[in-house]
Amino acid sequence: MADFTLRVRRYDPESGEAPYWEERTVSLEEHRSVLEGILQIKARSDGSLGIRCSCRAAICGSCGVRINGEPGLACKTHIGAAQRHSQAIGKGGVIEVEPLGNMPVIKDLIVDMDAVHWKKIQRVTPYLIGRQPVPEREYIVPRESMLDITQTMACIQCGACVSDCLSMEADPGFIGPAALAKAYRFVGDPRDDRRHERLLDLSEDPQGIFDCTHCFKCVQACPKEVNPMGQIMRLRRIASSDEQIVDANNGVRHEAALSTLIRDYGLLHEAELLPRSYGGNSWFGKFHPAAARELLSSLPAIVKAVLRRKVSPRQALLGHKLPPEDLKAVKAIYEHVEGRRSPHRSERYELNLFIVGEDEDGNESAPAGAADKEQSA
Repeated sequence: MADFTLRVRRYDPESGEAPYWEERTVSLEEHRSVLEGILQIKARSDGSLGIRCSCRAAICGSCGVRINGEPGLACKTHIGAAQRHSQAIGKGGVIEVEPLGNMPVIKDLIVDMDAVHWKKIQRVTPYLIGRQPVPEREYIVPRESMLDITQTMACIQCGACVSDCLSMEADPGFIGPAALAKAYRFVGDPRDDRRHERLLDLSEDPQGIFDCTHCFKCVQACPKEVNPMGQIMRLRRIASSDEQIVDANNGVRHEAALSTLIRDYGLLHEAELLPRSYGGNSWFGKFHPAAARELLSSLPAIVKAVLRRKVSPRQALLGHKLPPEDLKAVKAIYEHVEGRRSPHRSERYELNLFIVGEDEDGNESAPAGAADKEQSA
């Protein structure tokens, strides 16, 4: 056995004191879990330490915490691996354990899941609404349709993705990755009778599917590889492409404008993105009343970016293009992808890649996943 130092974030609302850090030493084999270290502290040193746990087998999701600043399951994280990670990030081998983020703390490592997580799960109507008339015996569901939603069904509701969601941090009203992944579980189920209504609701909500910022934090955080962000992107694709929903939040138009600008310039033209999102791709679209209002409201941010030299006045007004040979390569990609579209094709090909690595590595990052050919209901 070896000694490990755990630095635990403590908070007792009844004491009236502010949260503080407390260090304790535990003796365990390095293949034991961080949860066992926490429970050893609770059993031998301080019985008041608050931690929620149940199965201890990475199934129930109860013991979700942040370990060395990253969300995860305490029962699934080996204490030896946590110590090595602590050393790698410059924390001297001290394992920091704190409650999940984006949720109120009840005590120590226990957060109020009801106030945020479960409230948002209820928001998406998390149950099947059967088609009518109900079959006399059972629904016959194509195997491919159920395979499509198997990934979302793996969610154990641990709240790790909610903890690290940057959109929820900026906008607490955002429905969130866990709830939207749950929404796809029923949108993708051919037995559900409210597919269009569900998608319309989530599209029209200003804090719905178009409030996601593609930060990939939920993908990193999920201990069950549910890929919540991928499910949100699926909801968007089905809403716009299959259900032809053009939302009041300009989410569909915004995505179309971004895609068109990359095709035309090879790079994002920020000065054109907002007008096109609100007024369409035509030249007259720039003078759409909604586009004008948004441009005026964004002027302070634009001026601040120019003053801080994050963007030059010329780039802000005129944008910038790739060199001709590079732009030609970008357009070739568009032509190749669009050339594969066919009204007779029943399959949808989805490329779900999660890129790992750091910008300063100097090497090309390799995809951690592979391109998957998937059937979408």
